[in-house]
Amino acid sequence: MSAASLRDDPENFLIIGDGPVQQGAVMTWFVLFFAGLLEVAWAVGLKYTEGFTKPIPSIATVASMAASVYFLSLAMRSLPMGVAYAVWVGVGLLGAAIVGVVLFEESCSPLKLFSLLLIVVGIVGLKLSSSL
Repeated sequence: MSAASLRDDPENFLIIGDGPVQQGAVMTWFVLFFAGLLEVAWAVGLKYTEGFTKPIPSIATVASMAASVYFLSLAMRSLPMGVAYAVWVGVGLLGAAIVGVVLFEESCSPLKLFSLLLIVVGIVGLKLSSSL
């Protein structure tokens, strides 16, 4: 079955919120979000590798990197590259910033919070403007 016929077949759509959504679209965005969470994992893992001198954290970090990029590549099958990459980086950045504040006691100024909020708005805007 071709991609065009899949798009036009009403059985390939779910009703979510205000209207129909392609079934694959929900999974694509979930996969992309998961890839972003794995980006957070490897960013945090880098902190514990001590320059890749500790074997266990280093292996876990490299595995997280590979998995994150793999899931990003899966999302890019359906999403435009610019949207997928920007959302992946945004989720990773937000997660790393939150983990930095919570786990590593990094500063959290009002300007930092506002800037992170702008990233969230950007991610939501990219999702809403995407054809998927």
